[in-house]
Amino acid sequence: MTIRPLLASLLGLGLLLGVRAAPAATPPAFTAVYNVSQGGQPMGQATVSLRPAGNGEWIYRKDIKGTGGLAALLGANVSESSRFRWKGDVPEAISYDYRLQAAVKQKQRRLVVDWPQHRVTVDEGKGPQSYPASPGMVERNTLALALGLALRDGKPQVALPVAVRQEVQVQHFRVVGKEAVSVPAGHFDAERIDRTDADRGFSAWYAPERFPLPLKLSQHDGGDMVMELVSYRVD
Repeated sequence: MTIRPLLASLLGLGLLLGVRAAPAATPPAFTAVYNVSQGGQPMGQATVSLRPAGNGEWIYRKDIKGTGGLAALLGANVSESSRFRWKGDVPEAISYDYRLQAAVKQKQRRLVVDWPQHRVTVDEGKGPQSYPASPGMVERNTLALALGLALRDGKPQVALPVAVRQEVQVQHFRVVGKEAVSVPAGHFDAERIDRTDADRGFSAWYAPERFPLPLKLSQHDGGDMVMELVSYRVD
């Protein structure tokens, strides 16, 4: 028997025995650094990290330090911290904390998922709101990571349940083609993915075979923010 028929026979045997192919590996701990601009002007630098938290849970964190323009003048810093568990290759939300600190403004948001009760509770300091959870749900901070892993797995279209302020919102994304992208980390032939179900602009460029995070991200919701990858390392 030649190699190809032998492989086909083994594959057929595996299917008969109910043996499944191993799932794609989830990413190891990492640290990435981005330059951040808003309205075309330098705003600051973001550090994004992924770390194991024990008991099958992980922490995904993004810290933006205002170092330019109005952000530096106001001493503005933003931190976002997500705790999640892997559901396949989806970072299924457990909690999310957002904090904005500036000289003239402070803002907080905490989201907690009670999976036994299938409830999400969101508190912005004005009293908690609650709504039903959805399996495989992510939140705004881990969305970029979830999209990168979907592209790595070859998915040209992605629909993700995203926990937002008052509900779980199914958001739709589609790969619109390949584009050359130049960022501080280098020059890449990237896959561009756009959100397709909302007028608010969201575009991200990935090299999914190299990084689970975007090379570049452009988001108009909240004021024309662009992030460009400076460095990425596995920790």
